[in-house]
Amino acid sequence: MLLLLTGLSCILLLFQSVHAAEPPLPSQVKTSSSSQFPLLQDLIDQTPAGKIVPLQPGVYQGPVVIKKPLILDGKGTVTLDGGGQDSVITIEADGVTIKNLRITNSGDSHDQVHAGIKMLSSNNKIHHNTIYNALFGIDMKEAHDNEIIGNDISSKDRELGLRGDGIRVWASHRNLFRENSIHDSRDMVVWYSNDNLIEHNKGWNNRYSLHFMYTGKNDVRHNQYRNNAVGIFLMYSKDSVLEHNEIRYSLGSLGMGIGMKEVDNMTIRYNTVVYCATGLYLDQSPFDPGTYNLIQGNQIGYNVEGIVLHSTLKRNIFKGNAMIDNLAEVSVHANGTAVDNLWQGNYWSSYEGFDRDQDGYGDSAHVNYMYLDQIWMDRPWVRFYFGSPIISAVNMLARLLPLSEPRLILKDESPVFVMNSPLRLAEENIHFEIPEYDEDEDYEDEDEDYEE
Repeated sequence: MLLLLTGLSCILLLFQSVHAAEPPLPSQVKTSSSSQFPLLQDLIDQTPAGKIVPLQPGVYQGPVVIKKPLILDGKGTVTLDGGGQDSVITIEADGVTIKNLRITNSGDSHDQVHAGIKMLSSNNKIHHNTIYNALFGIDMKEAHDNEIIGNDISSKDRELGLRGDGIRVWASHRNLFRENSIHDSRDMVVWYSNDNLIEHNKGWNNRYSLHFMYTGKNDVRHNQYRNNAVGIFLMYSKDSVLEHNEIRYSLGSLGMGIGMKEVDNMTIRYNTVVYCATGLYLDQSPFDPGTYNLIQGNQIGYNVEGIVLHSTLKRNIFKGNAMIDNLAEVSVHANGTAVDNLWQGNYWSSYEGFDRDQDGYGDSAHVNYMYLDQIWMDRPWVRFYFGSPIISAVNMLARLLPLSEPRLILKDESPVFVMNSPLRLAEENIHFEIPEYDEDEDYEDEDEDYEE
């Protein structure tokens, strides 16, 4: 009998020691006096590094801070509620995985950037979460080599300018952003960050679906941005590639599909930009002497203004683009011209020539002059009549009986005759070899500008 009791006691002690090492179940976790939800922080603190935090279906209370590599897998049945305080999840450790969670109810501070997920570390995986009613969705600061995949992100229900950013990236490099849906937020903004890949994402009902500031060598491809104020805007950036993106319905007084300000060595190719106030906008781009921007093989159609140059620019290469039924094909502000850029092998729906030799190119050049139809650029009140029969009639008279010499905007010596012709996107048509920088030539151009 004594031996039996001793054996039972040992088994009981062993059972207690084993279960003492396991993280508690949600029903065993302390709850806040102000909430009926279990505190997730306790589970996180008690889970060994590298392990899966044991989550049962339901709602957990945040905010939480993760200081060791862990896996949080909500399996689509777990909600983490931040209670309106701070960021819901703050990641300070490398190697954290957060997936299949519903994350909601962050704090309201723009200064402190209260977010659904605040990331201050690297090599993390943020997969297939739903982040809603969070001021900022995902905030990344000096966070590198992370995967942000398949998340649905929206901000708090506020006026557009008072929402937080869906994704905010600051000084973070080599991150992957793929198949995320960012909507009803302010921007996806990327600051001081290089070598990021942004692909197959969707954005709608935002201000800027994608905004770059002081960045380099980012790849942006196969994204869909619709019903935003601005699709993609690049400022003070260089060496990035935008390709195969679709941008629609960027409307309003400042609406634009793709905008560039003081950017260099950009490659903008095979994008579709349609039904926007402005399709493509360039301001002081390229900025550095000896650099070029390549704008190749894009479809720019049905916009109020297809391409807008803020002033006279040069070293932008327009090849193989399709300009389709824009109300204004190419506009240049400040009494400028676009002739110092290369226009070659583009399709123009307004082309009035023929292709008698059937080589795929028009027999004569496509020429764009500024007549009275663009007087609205310098006289905003005329915008009310833009596209109206009266402006069209006055413009036709100006072409038939010009009272002054019209201003030459651009000249395409070899316009592609058929939009869907394979020739338009053929390598022989869109290729451009960037020449070596000639400093003396650039000084000569500056002297000519000064004399004028």
